[in-house]
Amino acid sequence: MPVKLDSLTKRAESVVERVNQDNPYHAFLSVLPDVGDRALQIESKMQSQTSGSLGGLIVAVKDNISVRGIPTTCGSAILENYIPPYDATVVKKIVSADGLIIGKTNMDEFAMGSSTEHSAFGTVRNPVDETRVPGGSSGGSAAAVAGGLVDVALGSDTGGSIRQPAAFCGIAGIKPTYGRVSRYGLVAFASSLDQIGVFSKNIENAAKLLTVISGVDPDDSTSSNTPVPDYSAVLGKEIGGLRVGIPKEYLSEGLNDEIHRQIEKCIDFFRKSGAEIVPVSLPHTSYAIATYYIIATAEASSNLARYDGIRYGLSKRGGDLESVYRETRAEGFGDEVTRRIVLGTYVLSAGYYDAYYDKAQRVRRLIKEDFVKVFQQVDILFTPTTPTTAFPIGGKIEDPLAMYLSDVYTVPASLAGVPAISVPLGNASDNLPIGGQIIGNYFDEETILQVGHYIERNFSLI
Repeated sequence: MPVKLDSLTKRAESVVERVNQDNPYHAFLSVLPDVGDRALQIESKMQSQTSGSLGGLIVAVKDNISVRGIPTTCGSAILENYIPPYDATVVKKIVSADGLIIGKTNMDEFAMGSSTEHSAFGTVRNPVDETRVPGGSSGGSAAAVAGGLVDVALGSDTGGSIRQPAAFCGIAGIKPTYGRVSRYGLVAFASSLDQIGVFSKNIENAAKLLTVISGVDPDDSTSSNTPVPDYSAVLGKEIGGLRVGIPKEYLSEGLNDEIHRQIEKCIDFFRKSGAEIVPVSLPHTSYAIATYYIIATAEASSNLARYDGIRYGLSKRGGDLESVYRETRAEGFGDEVTRRIVLGTYVLSAGYYDAYYDKAQRVRRLIKEDFVKVFQQVDILFTPTTPTTAFPIGGKIEDPLAMYLSDVYTVPASLAGVPAISVPLGNASDNLPIGGQIIGNYFDEETILQVGHYIERNFSLI
């Protein structure tokens, strides 16, 4: 069907105007300068039916992913004026497929947070209820999609930073298998965990975008050459005969009662749809949060050492070299980033490396083996995405441990490197969204997208 003339351009210009006027939900940090011209070019190709697979989609990019010539701040004062001279691989792919990138989204500083309250440039608000957090660290991207500002958005997921905000905002959010999507151009937080993924209001657009950005990249030695299928091709398939594993560790103490009931309702929906429900165990799940916060902070301590006031970013030069380091970091880094750098430096220090970091890596291996074993019995795992619905802004900011526990159900899949998606399962009695998490085997994004799409089309009908 021919695209209505000016539809993309008008939509894009409307969003740019709204962001420039009052920046709804404080979701954006910057807008690209040539959005209108680029929209007209894409629209012309759409009219002649020569546009790429993302033609007509408006895209937002989390502000830790490089877009050439546009500030990439990572939500931090230390990079407030940093402008990258190159595009991330995912950005190049989106542009080549005629996706219209409109701007960069707000985030927890250096992706360290679960609420997007740790941005140096202000807190993001949840479009469902603006007194609530949107989740984090990709809260700006989640809010931009949930609030209808864009069709799809890129986020990064280290321990749940796509899936948790997707659940809080009532949209879909997928973290692919580690290595499925190139990290070239993604500013590093924890290199063995970071992964670029996708937000969308519907699974169809998520599948389109993931197909485009996936694949091996010569600029990223950790990217995989595993062939990338067309993820859209599996959408619409039934789930009869699928083996759905239900890990007992995810339905225990600490889970909100309403979320628990909705998860049980969806399990019954799977059963009625012809899937086989298989109770399983991931016995090392209880160690995941502790393991994650040792490994992630250690890698953060190493990665963030480059922000020293010498090479790029903020530089406070008024004394000797030590004072440059100290004053630049004291002014440039926020409290949460400082906390994690200190913790990471501690666990890597002489006398503590073996006791903490080495032991955490051993436990990580056990967590990964749990997933390898369980996927010999089942096709997917189904769990809650979060233990609670979106909490009030300021509700956990003074309690870091409570904030960290927001990721208790998302961290294990990140440690193991398996793909996972959060899909909306309706709302709680206070109208706040509930998310369900579908975890797949390595490089089996197809199945979790298939099941997510089936839920999207049918779950609300029962």
